[in-house]
Amino acid sequence: MDANISLGYGEEKVEFTVTGAASVKTILPNPMEEIADLKAAFLHSIEDGVIGGAPLRETVKKEDEVTIVVSDVTRSWMHQDQVIPLLVDYLHDTIGVAYSRMIILIAVGTHRHSTAQELVKICSQEVVERVRVLDHDCDAPDLVYVGTTSRGTDVRVNPLVVGRKVIVLGGTVHHMMAGFGGGRKNLLPGVSGRDSIRQNHRRALDPEKAMTDARVGCCKLADNPIHEDMMEAAHLVHADFGINLVVAASGVHSGIFSGDMDAAWEASCDFQRKCYEVEVKEPADIVLCSSGGAPKDMNLYQGCKGMLNAMRALKPGGTMLWTCKCPEGGGAPDYFSWLKPLQEGHLDPSLRADFTIGGYIFYLTVEQLKKASHVYTLTELDPQMVRPMGIEAGTDLEELLSKIDFTGKTVYVLPYAGSVVPV
Repeated sequence: MDANISLGYGEEKVEFTVTGAASVKTILPNPMEEIADLKAAFLHSIEDGVIGGAPLRETVKKEDEVTIVVSDVTRSWMHQDQVIPLLVDYLHDTIGVAYSRMIILIAVGTHRHSTAQELVKICSQEVVERVRVLDHDCDAPDLVYVGTTSRGTDVRVNPLVVGRKVIVLGGTVHHMMAGFGGGRKNLLPGVSGRDSIRQNHRRALDPEKAMTDARVGCCKLADNPIHEDMMEAAHLVHADFGINLVVAASGVHSGIFSGDMDAAWEASCDFQRKCYEVEVKEPADIVLCSSGGAPKDMNLYQGCKGMLNAMRALKPGGTMLWTCKCPEGGGAPDYFSWLKPLQEGHLDPSLRADFTIGGYIFYLTVEQLKKASHVYTLTELDPQMVRPMGIEAGTDLEELLSKIDFTGKTVYVLPYAGSVVPV
């Protein structure tokens, strides 16, 4: 069987032909409606369609000081820049909140800070000109202690989410550690201190074995220690209203779920599951996948999500071709510093002794890459640097393809592996 393949790679598409395969099946998101009138859908979600709470106009008053917590540029795929202006206009024009009483706080967690151009990409030019927009700083000296979770996480947060009305706006998507992103995750890790984030994320490691805790991972919420700890931490911060966006594979908004932070987010998770969890009856010999192009493959820290999802559709010992451009390299400042303990054979104990979020994403990537016999990766990463991880990297697609024998093999294609979860 022959098939023409197209995969996202940064801002571009790469195209090639598979020949001689026994079968080639493309795994796409389930059909999803696209919102035709975004303003009408937004207004419905915060008024008559509110979930588990009061409408926004009853939650916020004109004299309130309001903090709007939004996601950083790594989540720009959800096009929150189209929704934030609607929210700001509603707060100002309908409720009467002065622009000077609003602050937009970008939940960068431990990610790098935003550039001036990225602030516009996140919020829109019109909002940046009217409302003060700030990045959270996880190392700031003025973080406020709000309590300790039952699992022992000391929660310190940005002072702008304490003593003000807090609206949390984010995109709901599957997450490799917390089950699903969005919602409570915009508070921890989004606007929390580095040590609070570290304490939460280190629960990704199995307490007894040298491996990831089996309760942690994509789609998993029940008994997931990271998710449950995040939920407790979020309740220590009084978030007054949640707005959750779900985006179709086309990039167009498909659902807006607003109201009580937990209830609205959980409804968005249920909707996301129906669209992006796709049943696969049996794994394939070969998987061809893309992290989804920019911004999902801006670095390996973000881009690995495509490989992690796609690995669920691959037979143990199978072969993968993965497009993940990574113009920003590893992403986390310490990401590739974990190569040394990996090569010296003490990655697990070293990570437990000095846990970092970048270190765990590195650890998880290496752990999952071991499931395949070969992972050929089209990327700008240095081939020699990533080879110890189990990545066979290159910038020449034809050269990488020449190493794969498709004859008689079953093949799955995942063009949106950063979002689609084979189950």
